[in-house]
Formats: sequence, C-alpha cells, structure tokens
Amino acid sequence: MNLVLTIMLGYLVGSASFGIIVTKLVKGVDIRDYGSGNTGVTNVLRTVGKGPAALVLVGDALKGLASVYIGFCLGDNSLSYAIAGGLAAIAGHTYPLYHGFKGGKGAATGFGVILALIPDVTLIAVTVFVLTILLTRYVSLGSILGSVSVPISAVLFRKPLPVVVFCFVAAGFVIYRHRSNIIRLYRGKENKLEHQK
Repeated sequence: MNLVLTIMLGYLVGSASFGIIVTKLVKGVDIRDYGSGNTGVTNVLRTVGKGPAALVLVGDALKGLASVYIGFCLGDNSLSYAIAGGLAAIAGHTYPLYHGFKGGKGAATGFGVILALIPDVTLIAVTVFVLTILLTRYVSLGSILGSVSVPISAVLFRKPLPVVVFCFVAAGFVIYRHRSNIIRLYRGKENKLEHQK
C-alpha cells in the first residue's frame, strides 16, 4: 500500500509545472503558447529570461528530489520506493495532471532524482551537460548527452542494480522525449542557445 502511495504522491508532486506557474506569475502568460510550446527551462529562458528560468530549474529539480525522499520515508529507507517515487515525479512532470498532461521533457526533474540517489553520477552528468552547451550551444544535445552519461557512470561506479536499471529507464525516457530535437539536430535545424538578457 505504501508503494502505491509513494507513486501517487510522486506523480502529484511532479505534476506541479513550475514552467507554467512561474511564467503566469511573472508575465501573465502560458508558456505553452510561446516558443517551442514546452514547459521546460530552455523555453522559459528563451521566452521570459534568465531569472524565471532559474526558478523553474530549481523548482523542477526539487520535485524530483522531494519525491525520492517521500519514497525513502514511506518505504522505511527502501531504495526501490525512492526510485519509484522519482520515476513517478518524472512522469508527472512530463504528463502533468494539473496542466492537461502537457509538460516538459523530464531532464530537470530527472536531475533532481539522480541528485538525491547518486550525487557522484550527477556531477558527471552536469559536467557533460555544461561542456556540451559551451562547445555547441545546443541545450538539447547537452540534455541528451548528459542523460546518456548517467547509466554509463552508474555501471562504471558499480551502483546497486535497481539504481542502474532506473538510470537506463530514466535516460531512455528523457532521450525519447527529445526525439524531435534529435531529428532537428540531424537536419541542422535545431535552435542554438543565444545570449539572454
């Protein structure tokens, strides 16, 4: 019963879309009507600016982190419960109950989840993400390569099997959500990150 509650709470926490909440509070607009239509950090950055984008990043990451700790609490420090809560938060962020099931791509919330579960692997993923953006100016490519690095690092660092399985599933999901970006990257039509005010 506690596992079901963990999944439900993780999904409900994840469904709170900070991209929608912040842009409505700051600009009085629905971010889904602008730019790429995505509720994630990159679209908020391009559409509204750095400050709101930073708030969205922190909020979306905290959803993942909080859901992992909900799992730990309800599961009596069970790693499986924590992972279930984290996966539910990523699902909630991507298909939010409160916002017509139209959400982000899961990268920021996934970051919060792996930060809570495997901070050493998170450091590598963030390094790959940042270096990729600095070298290419493609945020989507940074998210994709950062996601790819997570299961690889988890295997190399000999993390517990449930964590490794989670890393492969979560990374695969984030990459799947970036499939349109992958097509645009292949065609040379993906938008680069421009300097923001």
